[in-house]
Amino acid sequence: MGWWLALVGLMLSGCEMFPTGGPTQSVEIEEAGQDASVGAVERQVAFPAEEYAKLNKHGTAVVKGRLRYDSSQYGMVAGKGETVSIAPATRYSAEAAEVALAGKRIEPADPRARAYTHYAQTDDNGYFEATGLPAGVFYVAGSVRLPDGSRSPLILKQIEIGAGQTREVNLSR
Repeated sequence: MGWWLALVGLMLSGCEMFPTGGPTQSVEIEEAGQDASVGAVERQVAFPAEEYAKLNKHGTAVVKGRLRYDSSQYGMVAGKGETVSIAPATRYSAEAAEVALAGKRIEPADPRARAYTHYAQTDDNGYFEATGLPAGVFYVAGSVRLPDGSRSPLILKQIEIGAGQTREVNLSR
């Protein structure tokens, strides 16, 4: 059941599954025997192509931080080897954020949103850094695999960053 929380974060970021590298092409991975759209909340906001067309895909900003989850059972668990997504805050991604924070899944995002999403891989202590981001407002999201193999709820923060700036994000819950 915990896999769907990670899937929601992926859909929020504008792709169906996280890639394993930096801000490069996304990689499609299917959960064996699972259909991402089964049981998912239907999107009410159509992909706003005009809104995305006004956004830059790359820039000089940097987002770095740490992904951690405070579990009542395991204490503070670092997001070791996880992928953090950084997606522009739009009407489209805001709808997905609301659904995800309510603990539900939303149907997969329009593939055109992928070109605007950036990714960062965490190290063994949960630290991450994403470079080459444009200025703007973003949702930074991830989840942590817990020692029992389940996943934490989606951890999401909204940030704003300017050109050439570095923004530190404490992605914890």
